[in-house]
Amino acid sequence: MVNVLDEQSTVANRLLAELRDVHRQQDRSRFRFNLERLGELMAYEISSSFRFKVQNVTTPLGTRNIGLPEVPVLVTILRAGLPFFQGFQRIFDQSEAGFIGAWREEGKHEPSITMSYQALPAVEGRVVILIDPMLATGKSLLRATEGILRRGRPAHLHIASLVAAPEGIDQLESAGLENTTLWTWSVDERLDDRFYIVPGLGDAGDLCFGEKE
Repeated sequence: MVNVLDEQSTVANRLLAELRDVHRQQDRSRFRFNLERLGELMAYEISSSFRFKVQNVTTPLGTRNIGLPEVPVLVTILRAGLPFFQGFQRIFDQSEAGFIGAWREEGKHEPSITMSYQALPAVEGRVVILIDPMLATGKSLLRATEGILRRGRPAHLHIASLVAAPEGIDQLESAGLENTTLWTWSVDERLDDRFYIVPGLGDAGDLCFGEKE
């Protein structure tokens, strides 16, 4: 299942427009802050699909039953995913968190993905949100998913992406992942010959933290 969130006119579209704007991107602090805020908003959207447990809460004047959502495991791919992840963490502030180091080797006709680090909590039977702002070819997300599945089978895997390319979505769908939902703010036009999303917003990691040597 794919949920595209910019099909509704909300304040999130203004934040995404700022992220795309080449002039506003000069303000690195603002770029990171907008990523965090979009993470918070997407966390809220995803929580609406969770199972809820009713809890009775006592107020100064009485009691009230409130439906409380299950607490997911949050996993992000370093480094570009960190600000987006922090937005999720503010909403799911009791969640355990996992981190995966993966990067795309440039300069090749078909990029390959290198993974060198993985630190994950228990995932068996739990709801997991895998957070990565850019879904381009889909290879890094699939490698990260494979790493998660080696640790156990989540009850449901939510993949949270800021911007997605049709090619990346096709790659995920062709993998036949069970109990998996993709959430993205926008599905863009295509990948270019360097496998970057068009129109996209550029390299999210570089825009957040500076260019790599």
